[in-house]
Amino acid sequence: MEDRTVLRAERVVAPVEAPPAAQPRRPRRAPWASAKVLLGRMAGWWGAFAAPVIDLIRPHFRRAMAALAVVSGLGWSVVVLALLAWVVAVRLGWLEFAYLSAVLLLVFALSLLFTVGRLRLDVDLDLEPRRVSVGESAAAQLHVVNEASAPLLPLGLELPVGQAVARYTLPLLAPKADHTEIALIPTQRRGVVLVGPVTTQRGDPFGVARREVNWTEQLEMFIHPPTVALEPLGSGLLRDLEGHTTNDVSLSDLAFHTLREYVPGDDRRYIHWRSSAKLSSASGAGTFLVRQFLDTRRSHVAVVVDVNPASYGSEADFEMAISAGASVAVRALIDEMDLTVVCGDHVAVQPPVFGALDTFSRAELGERSLAASAGQVQRLAPDVSVVVLFTGSQATVTEFQQARSYLSREVNTLVVQAHGGSAMSLRELGGMRVLGIGDLSDLPRVLSGGSVQ
Repeated sequence: MEDRTVLRAERVVAPVEAPPAAQPRRPRRAPWASAKVLLGRMAGWWGAFAAPVIDLIRPHFRRAMAALAVVSGLGWSVVVLALLAWVVAVRLGWLEFAYLSAVLLLVFALSLLFTVGRLRLDVDLDLEPRRVSVGESAAAQLHVVNEASAPLLPLGLELPVGQAVARYTLPLLAPKADHTEIALIPTQRRGVVLVGPVTTQRGDPFGVARREVNWTEQLEMFIHPPTVALEPLGSGLLRDLEGHTTNDVSLSDLAFHTLREYVPGDDRRYIHWRSSAKLSSASGAGTFLVRQFLDTRRSHVAVVVDVNPASYGSEADFEMAISAGASVAVRALIDEMDLTVVCGDHVAVQPPVFGALDTFSRAELGERSLAASAGQVQRLAPDVSVVVLFTGSQATVTEFQQARSYLSREVNTLVVQAHGGSAMSLRELGGMRVLGIGDLSDLPRVLSGGSVQ
């Protein structure tokens, strides 16, 4: 029997692998974040390696720069010219340029030898006197001692005096030998003269190398303005400077005010026995009366010098105002009054006489207005009783009133205008007395209330 079974071939399908699971994408780092990481790594590298190396070589670098500082501009020109001559000699084969280069380098090396070594000197700079008035003599004394065990060869020495420089040559000094020089200081103008520092120079005759050493500090010599003697400020136009009374009641002072009944706690030393006896006999009761006083305040004078150049007709007027202000300040200190001085940016509160005059010596023209200076007085000395304003002939009444507005109402204000060659004058402006002087010698008469025009 025939087998008719039919076998059907089925298509074999290969199994399909499942796709791999998607990996989470890493977020992209911003460029600035990468730069930040790089900078952080560089900073770590710097702290770990570079910073210690720099700290190690820094002292040597400073010494090297100090050593190179002795070479002048001419010295560096010699070095550059020597290198150029050497390059030309090598490139072109010119022997003459090689000789030139060698000679220049030899001159440079020999010049450096003049600066080798240290000096052992004891240098003393003294100003005698330290403070002078205009026209008085003043000098600086320079004393040099060779502290080395070897002789000191002749040496150059410089002493700056203001804008000028005094130059000396020290002679040959044996060990422990000394030498003294005197420098006269001009005192024709008010101001502060800077003297020093004393400097020594060592170098070659050609100026290729030069080494300077400072041996002293810079000193100040004060040239005070000329002043004129004044009568005590408690007289004349300023007679209210003796000490003014107030409305503040006190139990112990010099200005007697009235009598009142005794209150427990009052000082029995101030019982007025005669008045108490009269009152007791009239009333029949034992009543005591005590004295009552008004406070008197110590006078506080403020001297203000206007430094605005627009207020003066000339520089001489400004100097006259400075001298007049200094005269009033000195008189106030002699009278044992409290003093405040304002000269632009330079101020002094309750100074000694030399301190006040030093302030006037430092004064110079500037941009500060008279009103701003008055406001500074009110801040520095709120208890000021009298303010004297010194200014020039170009200052206006409006400026005076503006300056007065910065002061308390009870402050007595006086204005002194300096105008060279003019006659003395006195006028009243808005509760202020304005005085005019044509010369410093006019100040005593105008303050004493003498005859003016």
